[in-house]
Parts: sequence; C-alpha cells; structure tokens
Amino acid sequence: MTRSVLVTGGNRGIGLATARALAAEGNKVAITYRNGEPPPGFFAVRCDVTDPAQVKAAVEEVAIQQGPVEILVSNAGITRDQVLIGMPEEDFRDVMETNFQAAVTVTREVVPAMIKARWGRLIYMSSINSMSGAPGQTNYASAKAAMIGFARSLAIEVGRRNITVNVVAPGMIETDMVQNVTDARRQAALARTALARTGTPEEVAAAVRFLAGDDASYVTAGVIPVTGGLGAGH
Repeated sequence: MTRSVLVTGGNRGIGLATARALAAEGNKVAITYRNGEPPPGFFAVRCDVTDPAQVKAAVEEVAIQQGPVEILVSNAGITRDQVLIGMPEEDFRDVMETNFQAAVTVTREVVPAMIKARWGRLIYMSSINSMSGAPGQTNYASAKAAMIGFARSLAIEVGRRNITVNVVAPGMIETDMVQNVTDARRQAALARTALARTGTPEEVAAAVRFLAGDDASYVTAGVIPVTGGLGAGH
C-alpha cells in the first residue's frame, strides 16, 4: 500500500538514503531541508525544524500534496562537538533544539491525523552515543538519549491507535557528520566495532524501511542498533 511519508533532514546522508528506500517501496515521500538545494524526485519543503510555525506549515503542505503524513522519519540533526567546560551555551542549546525538541514539534503536528486514521509509523534517528557516551558530545548524546525516552513513552500513549514508535541508533556511518572525525578517534571506534568497518547510509535506511513496513507491525518502543557491533551491550 502506498503511504504518505515525511523525512526531516532528507536532503543528504541517512535522510536521503531513507527517502530513496521508502520511495522505492512505492510510497509518496516528502522531505524537509534547511540549506542548499533539495535532491530531485521528492516533494521538498524548506523548513527550519526548530521553528514550530515552519514545521506546522511544512506538514500542512505535505498533506495537501500527498495526503496526511502516515510515516514520519525524524532525522534532522546537527553536531557541535566540544568538551563541556569549553562548550558555549548556545551550542548545547542548538543541538538539543535541533536533534530533540524539533522531533517533538513535528510529532505533535503529524500524530493527530495518525490517531484519526488509526494507523501510523513514527521513527526517530538516535545514535549509539546516546547509550555509550562519547567525549565532546554531551549535547549530542543528551539529545539522542532524550529521543529514546520520548519514543518509548509515546509508544505507550498511542499504541492502542495502531501507531508504532521506534528508534534507530546508528554507529559510525559514512556521512558528512563524520568527515571531521580525527583519524585517531575513527580508529578507536573501529577497534570497538565487531565488523571492523564503518556503515553506509543505505544500511541504516534498510532498518528504517523495515520499521515503516507491515512486517514490523508488532514492533514498537524498540531501539534498533545499526552499528556493526559498536557499543555492544548497550
């Protein structure tokens, strides 16, 4: 069945791979983006996800174009890495607002239609660092950990309306976000990764595709690691 999908931050990396994977399943896929040019082939809405008014307008535009959102992939995120004692307050706040609060905002906008339809998929992009921790990422890890608590609580709230809520927790994936990782930190991460390699956005997208489909109808409040074994035990 064709579904109406919204992927936030869907213009690159994991978001774009996810949009492509869900479109390949025959779904109508819309993406949000903040900067640059959107990729071809999708209904794209320029949106600063930290602005509730822009989020509301974007969700309304998507509903007009392809129907109310039935599958949400909340993927938009940023990093501002720095040890806590040297981190500007603005950098901590911006990461929390973009990576966590924005997910709450877009969820508020799409859930009412899902409740009315008695069907929905809510999928949030977290990180293995939310559970294992990482130096210089107190802001990022905090936001991604909050995502897990939010999703699991929401799953209980909306489950009786046939809405599932799940989290994907990637490890070291080859995206723009890891381009500035030092060689020493990369090698340290790979040494703790069972498969001894980085992952691809497409491998993360495959997990999202499963959670969005009918085969995952009894999977909710879950955290799916796509880490190659990094952070095993968390």
